[in-house]
Amino acid sequence: QVQLVESGGGLVQAGGSLRLSCTASGPTRIINSMGWYRQALGKQRELVATITSNRVADYVDSVKGRFAISVDTAKNTVYLQMNNLKPGDTAVYYCSADITTNWGRSDYWGRGTQVTVSS
Repeated sequence: QVQLVESGGGLVQAGGSLRLSCTASGPTRIINSMGWYRQALGKQRELVATITSNRVADYVDSVKGRFAISVDTAKNTVYLQMNNLKPGDTAVYYCSADITTNWGRSDYWGRGTQVTVSS
């Protein structure tokens, strides 16, 4: 069974930094892409950043220049470096991965990690 486990969330003051990590484990044959989504209280889940297996990254406009996504393919781990955090970044951050296993290709999700930015 494929599992995604996130870590690195927490409480930080505005202007501070956090680094999120997400590791995929289980019968992963090919990790096609990985990404981060977030959901603030009372709002819909939104895409924050994605990165493909050949390291092509994309970001939502609101985090461009502040967040950086990277991947360590040897460790099946994706990172999200978040700098100059703002109160509006407060949300539960979810890791997602497009993974091919012996049984086919699917999207998988982690349980989420809370990021709280105080003003």
